[in-house]
Parts: sequence; structure tokens; C-alpha cells
Amino acid sequence: MLSIFNITGYRIEKNVHSYHQGNLFIAHDVNSGSLHLLDEGTFDVIKACEDLQEVEKDITLEGINQVLRQAGKQAFGEEELLEILAELDELRRDGTLFSEEAKALTPNYPEQPIVKAICLHVAHDCNLRCEYCFAGTGAFGGSRKLMDFETGKKGIDFVLESSGHRDHCEVDFFGGEPLLNFKMVKDLVKYGRKAATDQNKTIKFTLTTNGVLLDEKVQDYFEQEEISVVLSLDGRPEVHDRMRPYADGRGSYAKVTPLIKRFATNRPDSSPFAVGTYYYVRGTYTHFNLDFDRDVLHMADLGINQISVEPVVAGPQDAYAFQEGDLFKILEAYDRLGEELLVRRAQDKSFNFFHFNVTLDQGPCLIKRLSGCGAGHEYVAISPEGDLYPCHQFVGQVEYKMGSLYDENPHQLKAELVQDFRSANVYAKSSCRECWARFSCSGGCHAANVSFTQKLTEVYTLGCELQKKRLEVALYVKIKEIQQNTVSSSAVPEVRC
Repeated sequence: MLSIFNITGYRIEKNVHSYHQGNLFIAHDVNSGSLHLLDEGTFDVIKACEDLQEVEKDITLEGINQVLRQAGKQAFGEEELLEILAELDELRRDGTLFSEEAKALTPNYPEQPIVKAICLHVAHDCNLRCEYCFAGTGAFGGSRKLMDFETGKKGIDFVLESSGHRDHCEVDFFGGEPLLNFKMVKDLVKYGRKAATDQNKTIKFTLTTNGVLLDEKVQDYFEQEEISVVLSLDGRPEVHDRMRPYADGRGSYAKVTPLIKRFATNRPDSSPFAVGTYYYVRGTYTHFNLDFDRDVLHMADLGINQISVEPVVAGPQDAYAFQEGDLFKILEAYDRLGEELLVRRAQDKSFNFFHFNVTLDQGPCLIKRLSGCGAGHEYVAISPEGDLYPCHQFVGQVEYKMGSLYDENPHQLKAELVQDFRSANVYAKSSCRECWARFSCSGGCHAANVSFTQKLTEVYTLGCELQKKRLEVALYVKIKEIQQNTVSSSAVPEVRC
């Protein structure tokens, strides 16, 4: 055993993610969040140590060189190898690489859930018939209907009261297509502003729309009321129209694109992290457009600079679902997108791709990173009938109904479901406990996990692979930006460069 680099009992694969992206060799220290640039030799040594651990062998000089030779790489002389290990050990002692593993925490929640955000389903109807729609083209498995004012008002009252001591609440108008019930939206914003002021609180309003009804009058209202907006566009005309047609089969690209472009032009200063008054354009990619990076760039070329494109969540019965062999093409698309984003930023043609956002010096607290979005106890969705669900993707699933606004005590959410969602953190998921990305993805989307595994505590494995790839590219892009902007090298330590 090497006394110069003694990491007995410490699993490298779980706690240090070293990888090759573009022309960089990168090590991400999971527990401290530190990033390190490596030369190829140091990278190979870390990987060799990791391989020795995986086969339960001691980390020795000969063992490292044996792994390197088996991989067809050059072995090191004793002096050079000891020098590399000494430098790694110095970083270990500094707490920036091979840092102490964060101890498992159990989030301490109040007995009564503090619900700070709601998703108001003001319309269970839609003017499009998107093929991949998780909401059953707007009806969520039920009849098509619009929310009435009384139910919406109760929803506003619910979040103001359930948010307890919190001064800020969030309300997202959702559908279907919420602009089919635009007058109701305006009435609820007016009511919510006054009700919040009366309780010395504020409400942040957001609306998600397919853009069909996003005329100038509607856009002006959003600006006047400082309402954040999420808009739907899948990218190139043929890609968008294939999956997002009207009920009669006509494509919607020609209608929505000019409206979305106008909105993006009139709101240029949106936050890349979706805070404040923002917009972003959200698309979905499927088996039919594995080169979705071209769709992102198409939107950027339209002048849209806040973009999110998500992988479809679909079962094997769906033609647009991902198939065996698709993963490699998807990963390549993320690689290409990262490189093109860097090129455009260097040319002052920057756009923001939501999934490549990462900060090196700040972020949510550990508890938040363990538990994720807060669905089912900090955030709930409300159907047009006033039924309460953990989030918008669970609406209509009877087994996940948590209560109703029309119950005698609507704040008494179904205790078993609250506990299930509170407990579904990374330490409750066996694959997450061993994953280097555990503090970044928080165990993935609850709804996607249930859809594919029928359990909150088992993960959707394809979603995991995509999340890890996005994080790798995001860290790479951040390092490249630091290099290009000649920021102090202390921001990204270099080892043997």
C-alpha cells in the first residue's frame, strides 16, 4: 500500500469523476464541487487507481503501471509516478480532490408541509394535438374543461396560507393550453396580487403556452404584469410540425414561430437560470431528431437566446420513443452543441442552453440537492376540479391524488404520499448513492422514475445517462469559458499541465 497516497476506504469512482471532454482531461470532486484540469498522465493514473479499486486490489506503483500497460498506455518510471501521486495527495490534504465524502443527511421537514408553489391547471383542453403529450393532448385522461374562478381563487388562497412564514410564493398557469382560459388567468392574477399584498406576501406568476394564442395583446399583458413565460417550440419546421400539429393535422410552426420570435425580441434580458421575470423556449426531442443540436441552433438563429430542449419520456410502444442504439447519437449531439455554444460565445453570438448552466462558486444547499424539486410537499398541482397532485405530470393519476381544495381542510395533504415524496431523495435510491452526479441531478424526475420503474425510489436509467452527459459538457463549457476569458487560474486548478 502506498503511504504517499493513502485513500483506504475511499471509493474514487463514487467521489471523483475524471473524464475526457474535447481536448481537456477533467476531474470533478463530487463532495467539494471542485474542478481540476489534468494532464493526460495524471488522468491515466487516477483512472488506474480507480480500476484497481474496482477489482479490490491495493494501489501500488506496480499495480498502476500494470493497469496502464494492459490499456496500451505508457508505464511511468518510479520517480515520475511518485511525483504525480504526491501532487494528488497534496490536493487531498487541501480538501479539493479526493475530499471527505459528505455524510448522509436526513432532511428535517416540518410536520405540516410548507407548500410554496402551485401549478394551476386552468385549462384541461388544448388547441394542438402534440403526439408525445403526457397530458393526453390536454385532457389528462378525463374530459376537456376549463377551471372556474372559484377553484382558481381557492388555489391562490391555498398557496398563500400553506406557504406559512415564507414571504414569496409561486403560481404557474398550466394546461393543456392556459391561454384558452386567458380571462380567468387575468382575473386570478388580479385577485392574487391583492390577496398576497393583504398578507404582506408576493406571488411570482409564470405561464406555460404553446404560443398559438400569443398575440400582441397577450404579450403586452405579460410584460405589464411581469409574468414569466415558458414557450413551446421543437426546432426546425419539419421536426416541430411532425410532433406538434393542430387537431386537423396541420403543422403549427408557421403560426407560433413569428409570435415566439417577437416575444423573445421584446424580452432580451431573461435570466439563464429562470429567476426573476424570464422567458425560455422549451422543446422536446425524440427518436426522430437525434440530431437535436441542429434544432437548438435553429432556434438560436431565430434570435431566441433562452433555450431548453428535453428528451421525450415515452414507452416502447411509441414510435417516437428512443430505441436501442440511440444513446450514442444523443451523446454526440450534446458534444456538438457544447462546442458550437463555445464558438458562438467567442463570436458574441451567444445563446443560453438551459441544461448547460452550472456555477462553480454557488448553488442550492445540500438538502435541496438531495431532494430535488419538492414535488408532493413543497409544490403541488391543482386540477380544474380542485384536486391536488404532487406535480403537473401526476395529475389525473388517482393513486397520487393528495386531497382537494374542496375538502374540509385542504391543507391536510395525504400523509402517506407526502412522506413518500419527502423520502425519495438520493440516499433512498441505491443507484444514486453510488453515482458521481448525485448532488447535481437529485435523483432525477419523480414522474419519469415512476413512469419507467413504477417506484419513486428507482431511477429512469436513460434519464440518468443523459443527465450525466449534460453535466459533463456543462463543466467543460464552463472551464473553456474561464480559459477564454483569462479568469484567475485559481478558479480551475491545474495539475501537471
